[in-house]
Amino acid sequence: MRKLEPGDLLVFYAGLEGFGGFKAKPGLYIVEYFDVQKAGRVENFTKSEMATFFRKNAHVYDKKRFNHDKETLVLVKGTKKSRLLKKAVLISEIGQNCKGQPLKILSKNMQSVFGSFDGHLSIQRSSPRWVYNDFVARAAQFVRKLR
Repeated sequence: MRKLEPGDLLVFYAGLEGFGGFKAKPGLYIVEYFDVQKAGRVENFTKSEMATFFRKNAHVYDKKRFNHDKETLVLVKGTKKSRLLKKAVLISEIGQNCKGQPLKILSKNMQSVFGSFDGHLSIQRSSPRWVYNDFVARAAQFVRKLR
């Protein structure tokens, strides 16, 4: 994440399902995105920048956590265009791992938006994925329309 640059998008998804009177199938849903303003390791920022841009970040204001994590911590500040979505967007479908067991993969519909991550379609408990250049404009346009 330290390689993020201004104008990049950092998209967050979560495992969700309906509850109570709300019906929604279990799956992985986009819930939030940052339109990146700044990103980097702690040592890349002055004390003034830390106070200005990251004072509300739990990893920064919790001094015990900060002191524990500061050597490896990557901080990302989003612009005012960043969004916590009002309605989560389903991005997964059920696929299979190499043993034939079910797991959540990027849906075919979302593959047309984000690409196939070089064939690594499993997004269940996955490490960060980078959208390849051929899909960046399409993916950014899709994400920025989400509310």
